[in-house]
Amino acid sequence: MNKKTSDSQSSAPAAEEAGEEQNVVADAAAPLEKAEQQRDEYYDLLVRKTAEFDNFRKRTERERQTLADAAAASLITELLPLVDDLERALQVEAGDEGSNSYRRGVELIHKQMLDVLKKRGVKPIEALGADFDPNFHQAVIHESSTDHREGEVIAELQRGYMLGDRLLRPAMVKVAKA
Repeated sequence: MNKKTSDSQSSAPAAEEAGEEQNVVADAAAPLEKAEQQRDEYYDLLVRKTAEFDNFRKRTERERQTLADAAAASLITELLPLVDDLERALQVEAGDEGSNSYRRGVELIHKQMLDVLKKRGVKPIEALGADFDPNFHQAVIHESSTDHREGEVIAELQRGYMLGDRLLRPAMVKVAKA
């Protein structure tokens, strides 16, 4: 009997140790489960935020395209009467008497075009007589001249334009050399 009693006594502490080990494992598993749950929450949040950002980017691109289309349509609508006037001018017979009226018609169309551009904020670059500036001028020809100072623009071959503070096209110019 002593042997049975000693066996049962020895199994009791073993059972206690096993129970303690299970408690230790359970205690260690709790933070792991909490971390896994938090990881899953963060992953879900990441997926949602990524989808929200993607939708925002697509919506912004659509709005930008809509605004660009509206601006282009507005400008084209303003240019159509000029096209009509040019077509009418081309239908006129340009005889000796008609050449003067033809020129006046083209001058009128030119003025209308400049008015449309001015209304849109486009300004011509005043180059003639100014000092050469590579930010606004494109030197096509250099010519020696005693009547002009070094680097002065002496002829404008093609007019340049600004849209507000932004350069649309530099002026093509002839520049004086000493």
